[in-house]
Amino acid sequence: MSATVLNPTSFEFDVLIVGSGLAGLSAALLLPPDKRVAIITKRAVREGSSGWAQGGIAAVWGKGDTFDAHVDDTLVAGAGLCDLEATRFVVEHAPESIAWLQKMGVPFSEEDGQLHLTREGGHSARRIVHVTDATGAAVQRTLIERIQQRPNISLFEHHTLVDLITSAKLAHSDPHAANQCLGLYALDDVTDEVLTFQAPHTILATGGAGKVYLYTTNPDTATGDGIAAAWRAGCRVQNMEFIQFHPTCLYHPHAKSFLISEAVRGEGGRLLLPDGTRFMPSHDARAELAPRDVVARAIDFEMKKGGFDCVYLDISHQPLSFIQEHFPNIYARCLELGIDISKQPIPVVPAAHYTCGGVKADLSGRTDVAGLYAIGETACSGLHGANRLASNSLVECMVFARAAIQAIEDANGASAMPLPAWDDSRVTDSDESVVISHNWDELRRFMWDYVGIVRTNKRLERAAHRIALLQDEIQEFYAHFHVTRDLLELRNLVQVADLIVKSAQARHESRGLHFSRDYPQLNPEVRDTILSP
Repeated sequence: MSATVLNPTSFEFDVLIVGSGLAGLSAALLLPPDKRVAIITKRAVREGSSGWAQGGIAAVWGKGDTFDAHVDDTLVAGAGLCDLEATRFVVEHAPESIAWLQKMGVPFSEEDGQLHLTREGGHSARRIVHVTDATGAAVQRTLIERIQQRPNISLFEHHTLVDLITSAKLAHSDPHAANQCLGLYALDDVTDEVLTFQAPHTILATGGAGKVYLYTTNPDTATGDGIAAAWRAGCRVQNMEFIQFHPTCLYHPHAKSFLISEAVRGEGGRLLLPDGTRFMPSHDARAELAPRDVVARAIDFEMKKGGFDCVYLDISHQPLSFIQEHFPNIYARCLELGIDISKQPIPVVPAAHYTCGGVKADLSGRTDVAGLYAIGETACSGLHGANRLASNSLVECMVFARAAIQAIEDANGASAMPLPAWDDSRVTDSDESVVISHNWDELRRFMWDYVGIVRTNKRLERAAHRIALLQDEIQEFYAHFHVTRDLLELRNLVQVADLIVKSAQARHESRGLHFSRDYPQLNPEVRDTILSP
């Protein structure tokens, strides 16, 4: 089943899905086959963040484990800010999500004929279902194969979201009517044309915004596109100050964004100073199995205290056969770089990893704009609170994909109206692309320096000042020149950086991933940070 082609640059579908990670692919496959679905993704379909996930998917599966225990672990990691209803909703629907992936054909690791369950930091039981140490890649491969078998799903690779089209933005719209999402504009990176996509339902599944920081475990696609576009469309955002820094990213000049899985610590890996001293027990009774925010701050503290470039993660006490069985990809990649993890420790540093906040969405993924849904890392569902528990992200993608699809099937879509084509008649080609690359570099560096693991009022003020200057410069560039993917991503990153800083300035306490030297205490009142456009 193909889309309705209104003209060579305009398409009409029943549902638009922006993003091709686990959230987007799950939504597309869960939609009934009579729906015309477009998946719009700005790189190749395999290049989203989900494919980079190593550890696995958290679900109550083993004997002795309970939903209550998984809920409690999530609430503890979230530092009192998790929404209880959202948390229980995800936890209770997690097993059926695993079963669905099994039905799709995902080859989960087994032991004695049963799913092998590993344990990660913050979990009180073994409940991480995985495919060795490359779970995300295996899940992505399987679902992409399924997508290719569905004739009702059209895939638009190398198409970058420019902006959402809402009724409030149209000149002939009713000013008293509720704002509705009617479609979107997307840049075809091959032809450099901006295309119009129309649909009564649009799902944002664009992932997070890790590329706003200099050091990140995220792929280059993680530029906050959906969050920024939803904000411009009139959606509120929630808890954007909570950026999770993964404690253990491989520190090596030739290893770009290579994550050392949480499961390495779950299977006995110890964090060491350069002289071999173990330091985590002096920071937290849970030692290496403490939640990520605790471990990342401990590493940051030890690095700054000792003036070290990195610390070390040692799993060499485990047999070679154990390491090759449980961590084949980490073992092979480190060996390529001259590090034999069966004999020597792994140099690691913290890096921006996960955006816990995002577009405010309900338990069906609905946002403030009718017909617009946000799921996965793009959304703030209330599950993660002030710090995401390890391996809760992939299951969140599937649970809310299913919930959003149910809401779409139950909803009445917006009535079709002609959408204007993209107008670039008054812009020219830029001969100063260096401005984009320079601003991109400046943004990521000052966000790392001023809005990182440990924050102060002064640092946030400095960041806010620089963001304001960049926004003016980028908006002028956007208004006068043809759009490019680099320009669109920079525009989105600066918008997301502004939301992160404003949210951080609004929180006068230290909670979870937000640690302020000016407000080191934990406030007795628990509240979300919600910003409105």
